[in-house]
Amino acid sequence: MRGRRLGRALTAHVRTWRPYTLWYVGLVGLAGHAIAAGRHGAAQLAAAWAVPTLIWVAAHYLGDYLDRELDAISKPQRPIPAGLIRPRTAVWCGTVLATAAAVTAAVVNYRSLIVAVAGIGGAMAYNGLFKAKGLLGNLVRGSLTGAALVFGAMTASAYPPVKVLVFVPVFWAHDAASNLVGTLRDVSGDRAGGYATFAVRHGLRTAVRTAVALYALAVSAAVVGILTMPGGRAGGLVMLLVAAALGGGAFGLLYASGPEPSARLALRSHEVLVVERMVLAAALLVPGFGGLIVIAVLVPLLAVTFGTQQAMRSRYEFPRGATAHPDEDAATAPAPLS
Repeated sequence: MRGRRLGRALTAHVRTWRPYTLWYVGLVGLAGHAIAAGRHGAAQLAAAWAVPTLIWVAAHYLGDYLDRELDAISKPQRPIPAGLIRPRTAVWCGTVLATAAAVTAAVVNYRSLIVAVAGIGGAMAYNGLFKAKGLLGNLVRGSLTGAALVFGAMTASAYPPVKVLVFVPVFWAHDAASNLVGTLRDVSGDRAGGYATFAVRHGLRTAVRTAVALYALAVSAAVVGILTMPGGRAGGLVMLLVAAALGGGAFGLLYASGPEPSARLALRSHEVLVVERMVLAAALLVPGFGGLIVIAVLVPLLAVTFGTQQAMRSRYEFPRGATAHPDEDAATAPAPLS
């Protein structure tokens, strides 16, 4: 019995980590390092990966704590409202991870500590305040990934060089778009919980169009940035083209569904974007590391991402047998998963 409880607790923590999203922000940190650095030290590379990843997981714990009342309405199967993780345990885990990230940042480059702390604070501000503020919330969320890029650069340089800063709009606009797509599956729950997201305020079709515009801005900025790099432009542009094709497919799913895509279709579109953004981040690694090394790193990470999405994602987002349409009453959802 004790072993079974331990297994359930561990499973709940793994679900909180969202392993299908876990690898992306580390790639962004590595991209910042690769763009800034002429030579790559192992410790600096490890920090460029680890600190954004630690903050990412800490934000999941702390964000789920802040969203626990909303999740009790729309996603009661999640670990905190389901009673699988205590709220204070989530706070403790998030705090420990955030502290580890801050300490590591200070050791690698004390100046980067302000970026790490801003990332932690921004993640909390997003869940605690800006998530319910329409498009502003999506833009705040996107800025956090831009901060991961800047931090990665500061593992290789005292200050982030201009050649890195030109890529910040790529991840700011991209993750604002991705976050906006993510809200499409949560419209009924957000409305019931009093969260005035952009999709709640302006409708699903307007939200989709806005996300497409932000995504187009991200890809355009990435093209311009890669063309300014001294070498490896061809490989980077090819990988960027692959990412853009995946992104086009994700948004094509939403447009093909009619004026109001279902929650499950919105989730499917976001699942494609979760894979696509890893390819996007990897495109910026090619000039610094070479295409073969980047592919060797990316392919297994994509396999893990795809596999864990298939195994875990829908169960984390929807109670078993829940309605597939975002505007149907969340109160009719069945009991949470055991």
